[in-house]
Amino acid sequence: MTIEQQTPSFAHVNEEQMPVAKNKLHGWKHFAGLYAGEHVAATEFVIGATFVALGATTMDILLGLLIGNLLAMCSWWLITTPIAVETRMSLYNYLNKIAGDSMTKLYNWANVVIFSVISAAMITVSSTAVRFLFDIPAQLNWYPSNFWFVLIVLAVGSIVVLVAMYGFTTVADFSKICAPWLFVIFLSGSFALFPAISNHVLGVTSAGSWADFLQIGDTSIWTGVNDKGEPGIGLLEVIGFAWAANSITHFGLIDMAILRFAKRKSYGLFSGFGMFFGHYLAWISAGIMGAGAAVLLKTTITQLDPGDVAYHALGLSGFVIIIIAGWTTANANLYRAGLAAQSIFTNVSRERSTATVGVVTVIIACFPFVFSQMLPLLTYAGLIVVPVGAIVFAEHVLFPKIGLTRYWAKYQKLTKSTPAIASWGLALVFGFGLNAMDVISFYYLFIPTWFFTIVVYTLLAKKYGADGDYAEAIAADQLELAQIALYQERLAVDEAEPVKDTSALSKLLNITAWTALVVITILAAQVMFFSPDMQVYAANKATFEQYCFIGTIVYFLCSYLALRREKALNNQQVCPSKKLASSTPCTAN
Repeated sequence: MTIEQQTPSFAHVNEEQMPVAKNKLHGWKHFAGLYAGEHVAATEFVIGATFVALGATTMDILLGLLIGNLLAMCSWWLITTPIAVETRMSLYNYLNKIAGDSMTKLYNWANVVIFSVISAAMITVSSTAVRFLFDIPAQLNWYPSNFWFVLIVLAVGSIVVLVAMYGFTTVADFSKICAPWLFVIFLSGSFALFPAISNHVLGVTSAGSWADFLQIGDTSIWTGVNDKGEPGIGLLEVIGFAWAANSITHFGLIDMAILRFAKRKSYGLFSGFGMFFGHYLAWISAGIMGAGAAVLLKTTITQLDPGDVAYHALGLSGFVIIIIAGWTTANANLYRAGLAAQSIFTNVSRERSTATVGVVTVIIACFPFVFSQMLPLLTYAGLIVVPVGAIVFAEHVLFPKIGLTRYWAKYQKLTKSTPAIASWGLALVFGFGLNAMDVISFYYLFIPTWFFTIVVYTLLAKKYGADGDYAEAIAADQLELAQIALYQERLAVDEAEPVKDTSALSKLLNITAWTALVVITILAAQVMFFSPDMQVYAANKATFEQYCFIGTIVYFLCSYLALRREKALNNQQVCPSKKLASSTPCTAN
């Protein structure tokens, strides 16, 4: 007897619409690598340099980023992951169950805008590296001032759009191997330029003590004075931004889509790999690189773009990090924007919706303000999305504790949830109203807005029937979930386990790749710690730049070949689901 005869068939239901099957869950290493890869990216060049321009002090940066990123990690751990693991649903599916199609479409429109702007910023960042190769002036205005720069953006953006349409799986796999290299390169870049800053401040190429480091930082990097010569942001602002930078994904619950695959709720803690390798060390390293490049070029950091900074820190490898980090981040976000657009226009294919959104994104990318204003853009994006996360949090966590029913709108068969839409609208008025009145720093606006939304939604939901008796509907829901779990369990019986490639050649490729990273790190350390004067520093830095580029090529070549070998090995396994439905033979993907 087949599975279809033993249990109700869910073959007609999109897998994304069902809770994640047990056999699809991942261990902690998956999330450590995923968060490290996503949060050590091209945006770090922009944000790290922005903290310098905003005039934070050295201790504000060191302590503020530590506290803020710790708060962000705890937000993923305590808010996002429990809901994701308990439901095994993405935010989009959960929202559809509690708010109906109308609210979901509004939310998808917001995501189209947000992810398109983030993608545009990354395309612009990648283009700053390409424009450097053609000696095109840095684009420092909100509008493009050079025709050739626009052509470069169009060319880079076209590649991003095409890959997001047709080749995203390969890019997603490739981006996973970028994380270790990105971390090494950020750290190495700061090592390569720190002696120049030290010589500029102290007259010697090395800091002999912690006090020397703080003096260098306060004098030439995080000076406490912004680019207008006024007192800069303080400790609370640094903490606030580090916490708010990803509020869209933790308080806003977008990362339910990722964390629904976690075996345990504690896996939310592995977001710390992204926060502390990316948003702590990479932001600090980027600030040092920006200040160092400004010293070498005898200018200010506000007159430099990421291409300038990366090249003077890393040589040719600087072009690689800007292009790859911007490219992979842009592809991921454009893919998300395309999915959101396709959810709105269901009769249009994902490829076509991604192409349409991509055209608009590339046009936006021609205007450099999208990367120069990353801090406020990320903060305001969070303010727009956080109320939606608050609605889901109230429904899932609070309602059972106060006698209200989860999914009451679904049980009433509502296609439009007035409480959800009204709560979101009132929350936006509340949040942006606080911003207009300048009551608190706009970095912290997401917190009172989150609490406000929870209170308003709870009151409205009770008024519209969330306290009703839905025992029969709840029982039917639980029965369906049990049937889905049984269906998935039986499908998993014939599903092949992922195979680890343990061949000698693949081991050699991986060892060679990691050796290349070790060599890059050693050479960067030589520049930082063994350059007694500027003459030796110049020679050490030239050696570092040369072998850093060679090591980069070796690392990516070996890592990518090892990745392809492992994927080919797994693609040789039997495709389980096809055996259940037909006699179609399995082929490698």
